[in-house]
Amino acid sequence: MDETLSNPQKPKKIGHYEIKSELGRGGMATVYLGYDDRFDRDVAVKVLPAEFLHDPQFSVRFHREARVIAALEHPAIVPVYDVGEADGLPYFVMRYMHGGSLADLLAKGDLSLKEAARIFSIIAPALDDAHAKGIIHRDLKPANILFDHRNQPYLSDFGIAKISDSQIDVTGSAIIGTPAYISPEQAQGKEIDGRSDIYALGAILYRMLTGVRPYEGDTPMSMVVKHITDPVPDILKDRPNLPSGVGTFIYRAMAKDPDDRFQSAAEFADYLGALARGDKTVSIPTVVSRTKPSLKPPPPKRKRGWIFALIALVGLAGIGFFLKSVLPLSTPEPSPTPTALVASRSTAIPIATATSSTSVLPIAVTETPTATPVPEGPPVLGGADKIAFLGNNNVWMMNIDGTDLLQLTTDGSTKSKLQWLPDGKTLIFVVGKCVQTVDTEADRVDVVTCFEDAEYLEAFQISPRGKQIAVSLNRELFIVPLDLEKFTSTRNRNHLLEMGGCFYNEAPVRDVRWSSDETKLSVIFVDVAGNRHIDTIRVMDISRCASAEPVRLDEFPAQRFTMSGYNSSSPIIPDIDWDGEDLFLMNTAKRNEGFGYFYTYNTNSHKALQLNPAASTCCYRDARWSPDGSYFIVAFQDIALGEEAEIELYYLLFGTLGTGTTYTPLDLPEAFFTNRKESPQFALRPVQ
Repeated sequence: MDETLSNPQKPKKIGHYEIKSELGRGGMATVYLGYDDRFDRDVAVKVLPAEFLHDPQFSVRFHREARVIAALEHPAIVPVYDVGEADGLPYFVMRYMHGGSLADLLAKGDLSLKEAARIFSIIAPALDDAHAKGIIHRDLKPANILFDHRNQPYLSDFGIAKISDSQIDVTGSAIIGTPAYISPEQAQGKEIDGRSDIYALGAILYRMLTGVRPYEGDTPMSMVVKHITDPVPDILKDRPNLPSGVGTFIYRAMAKDPDDRFQSAAEFADYLGALARGDKTVSIPTVVSRTKPSLKPPPPKRKRGWIFALIALVGLAGIGFFLKSVLPLSTPEPSPTPTALVASRSTAIPIATATSSTSVLPIAVTETPTATPVPEGPPVLGGADKIAFLGNNNVWMMNIDGTDLLQLTTDGSTKSKLQWLPDGKTLIFVVGKCVQTVDTEADRVDVVTCFEDAEYLEAFQISPRGKQIAVSLNRELFIVPLDLEKFTSTRNRNHLLEMGGCFYNEAPVRDVRWSSDETKLSVIFVDVAGNRHIDTIRVMDISRCASAEPVRLDEFPAQRFTMSGYNSSSPIIPDIDWDGEDLFLMNTAKRNEGFGYFYTYNTNSHKALQLNPAASTCCYRDARWSPDGSYFIVAFQDIALGEEAEIELYYLLFGTLGTGTTYTPLDLPEAFFTNRKESPQFALRPVQ
């Protein structure tokens, strides 16, 4: 069908964003799929409809939503790129989520308990972060949980979020929310806090696991009344094969009294994760009453208040006021199959222990006889099952939980650029001016090639799909096809040029990282200012580098932000890693030849954040993302202990940073690292 006929009001441009199609239309905004030619990317453009401009309430809510989301700097919240006005219509621009929404996913069928636990483990820290800032979402539902192309979940649409300490309720006396997931106190027009969102999480989980909503009704009002008056439903009646502990979990998550619920999203996710793992040592506090709603008889004035609120709700339902999804309702790319992800992620056990401050009561979580058994073999977390790293000038390998530590080399030579080859059993690394491999199954070390005449061999990075390799030889960058047989006879600059590919010598390149789709490359290059060398990170589009110069997309840190330890006397960035999409991990140089302050940087928001996962500001190095981008591993050395500081290794869920979670390091032999200046340079093996 001709798009202009099916959607005659679709604008061609909003601001400088080219509009491709309409993604969704809700109660307060319309969302379009747009294109940003400055960064060559698709975006979601959210616009306040012209018919609502006469109502100042809508305009206030719209502008506040932009400010609220912009203030919520969390990796699991959909980021805002831009805010503006076009032809008098306010709009803001957000990341376009190619993976669609949880609503899209549920349209294909209900999810497993383990996949549900994975999703909530990632978005829970984001929700707690919002609550800590006094922001309540108030409209959590499947349509507002979105996925990127790697099936990583994000929270979206804080458009009706209430800032809890605000003196003005811009929504007036009307009830705002979605009837299927609204909390009892929100439905009654009472004051709410973050626990109202916890109730919504419980209702969403019910839908995820059973395929039905916890309460059904012929009208929106009848559904809302059931949230207030009806007992919490028994989820085991809708899906009997779930572990029995899930019933207890739902009773607590959806308790009528907020005091009886989980008190944070992290607590909700922790208990759910324990259920998914079948951990019988963890217990869930029960709610005193499961059959009667724990509502106290309200005084007459309050009773009239919620009745009037319900009347208002009827009116809103009659005019279609209940908000619909305002981000991708359908997507041109199918979401990854959740069952495929369960095999590689959700069977994992926690490695760096995340300790909740919530006490555990002695009520055992039990499984039904039909519970899915945990697969045999080493644990899987973040899409990885093995960690390879450098220690005491040799290559080591262990399981993702730190068990089965194995030494792979014994020569004691200085090594760098450790990474896995696509076969999943061979590690490749640099020794001096030579490239070597170690077969982890055959226990054999081979020399691939040596660049005897080179002054520097500083980068040797294989692309994510194993098709290309980026080599920095004498700080000139070569991007060539990955062919190890040809590499055996590649010994100098001319040989690299003969392999084809691309050549880049605009700036001296010291290290590189690939984007997930292999069309972009980030490099650390040495910028010269007077007699000083300054490390700078540049992101480039290399998709057409064979016929044209790479296109600069971003450059930092000097142009974007400041970092402790990166200054005029030490403008050095010893190491970086890139998730291949938006997020960088990096550290400055403070001590022991490469340990320093630890930062993350978002290429979309152009904002940086200092990270302190070990509860100390310094010092970290060699952070590496897990294959699916949800976890990372990093080496830590406590500066407060001086020369006595041991090197510790942490494997952490990125989304839990900044939530007050306490982590413990991987369990290595005592005083394992004999060299306090060791650079582990981790390599995480993707699950095959």
